Amino acid sequence: MHVTIYSDGASRKNPGPAGAGAVLVDEEGNVLEELAKYLGIATNNQAEYQGAILGLEKALEIGVKRVRLRADSQLMIKQIRGEYRVKNPALKPLYDRVMTLLSRFEGYDPPEHIRREQNREADAQANRAIDEYERDRQEAS
Repeated sequence: MHVTIYSDGASRKNPGPAGAGAVLVDEEGNVLEELAKYLGIATNNQAEYQGAILGLEKALEIGVKRVRLRADSQLMIKQIRGEYRVKNPALKPLYDRVMTLLSRFEGYDPPEHIRREQNREADAQANRAIDEYERDRQEAS
């Protein structure tokens, strides 16, 4: 099975409350998974990587053999493609995790940078994670 992973991260205040989101879509365009995860305090770039990790881990979990990663973070995509070095020490372990996960698939297409408008569903999941955490926190107080 070949799956496209749309991933995104969001951070309010950068760094601030952050969320990761991913949407997995099959070859026919059917949504297989919509994922959202609250990250705590993180930068936007850290959240972007966490979105990719979230999607890649789920793809492996459901038995996907080949993936295509798409994201609106030009920095992350260029780093994964080897076009930019990872200079920020906080991003290095996240980059390493993405590369390890990609190596576990039978194959993957070169990661692709897409415009924000093409990534709305993953963005919505990243923001949903933050919104739900903040709502739950307010209800508990």
